[in-house]
Amino acid sequence: MVKKRFATVWLDGCSGCHMSFLDMDEKILEILEYFDIVYSPIVDFKEFPEEVFITLVEGAVSSVDDLDKIKKIRKKSSYLVSIGDCAITRNVTSMRNSFKLADVLDCGYLKNTDIHTELDKENVPKLLEKVFPVHEVVNVDYFLPGCPPPADAFYQFIKSIIENKPFESTQYTRFGK
Repeated sequence: MVKKRFATVWLDGCSGCHMSFLDMDEKILEILEYFDIVYSPIVDFKEFPEEVFITLVEGAVSSVDDLDKIKKIRKKSSYLVSIGDCAITRNVTSMRNSFKLADVLDCGYLKNTDIHTELDKENVPKLLEKVFPVHEVVNVDYFLPGCPPPADAFYQFIKSIIENKPFESTQYTRFGK
């Protein structure tokens, strides 16, 4: 059997979704019978590869780098999955949307520190004016909600892909049956 290519991506979020993904523990070994992980913050690949079957995306789109990255990833992925509430709704990452970007940068990098007198534009990512959920900037095929989604939701979702069966994510949310 030829394994399909699998990737995970972390945009602007807390990494909680990746931690929950890892909480699948030994079930990850079962998944690896069907997929090769070709890109992820949990492995050390630098460039997003071509022809990825499924990519899980954690986090919102908040910087120019995030926007460029997700557009490239969308082109190279057969299926793109928004995982977690930041990727789906913007969640906590969008709290800054209520303020002017200049005020946010000033508060975060200048007013609340004693060591900086000006914004270090080389090391601070160029932020977009607003934070966006992934589906507002690229087409998303599936959504796996939660903050974070539970490990069993990841497992059952990936298993449904392997078995080509439907998956109902609401059973893993507080709004489920």
